[in-house]
Amino acid sequence: MSDYAHRPESAFVMPQIRQVPFNEPIRWLGEGWGDLRRVPLASVAYGVCFAVGGWAMAWVFSDAYPLFVVLLMGFLILGPALAMGTYDLSRRLERGETPRFRDTVTAWRPNLANIGILAAALGVLFLLWARASMMAFALFFDTGALPTFADILRAIFAFEQPKFAVIYLGVAGLFGALAYVVSVIALPMMLDRKVDAVNAALASMAACARNPAAMLVWAGCIVSLIVGSLFAGYVGLVVVMPWLGHASWHAYRGLTAKPDAAG
Repeated sequence: MSDYAHRPESAFVMPQIRQVPFNEPIRWLGEGWGDLRRVPLASVAYGVCFAVGGWAMAWVFSDAYPLFVVLLMGFLILGPALAMGTYDLSRRLERGETPRFRDTVTAWRPNLANIGILAAALGVLFLLWARASMMAFALFFDTGALPTFADILRAIFAFEQPKFAVIYLGVAGLFGALAYVVSVIALPMMLDRKVDAVNAALASMAACARNPAAMLVWAGCIVSLIVGSLFAGYVGLVVVMPWLGHASWHAYRGLTAKPDAAG
């Protein structure tokens, strides 16, 4: 069983945050890939859910690609909360169990209130990002309608509107970084231990503060793999999302020291 599975919430003690080398995320990815290979059917089942979600978004917003671009950022912000099942698969493997998909779909239930609070906070960040995006579109694209996806790409990558590119990417980076810092190990921790949302977020921030280089590399790995999968038609999400979910569990384990039995 997990270290805090039977302890009251008030007994939580902030875990010791380990200092790890900058290339430690490579090890997390390797361990995550190992978990995926050990439970391929359950892992890929979660990946299919992510891919179907991506296809559904693309279809619904096929005539409103600026909104779709906003939702892609939401995908990155809310991704950690949506990957709870993959964390549980890795946790069960760590215990020596042979997990099944159906055993993990309700992994959030033992700590529902606190997981829900952090998920709601990430949802608020996404809504703020969506509002900021719409304001940027209105300010820089004076067309009387939403810009096309091509307009946005030209504005950013061809520097047709450098001010828009700087502001839009800067705001996106701010919201993305905030979501990452407060959630990178918080959600696996809340699954593993009966931890409230505030303490879990503080532990996550402490991990980022103690390991800035490693956490920047880890963020780069996450963004690169997810964005690459999205631009590849979402098919890559079938493997990439469970892989990152398993790796995120190992990131949590690698960054936090287990407490003594006496706690």
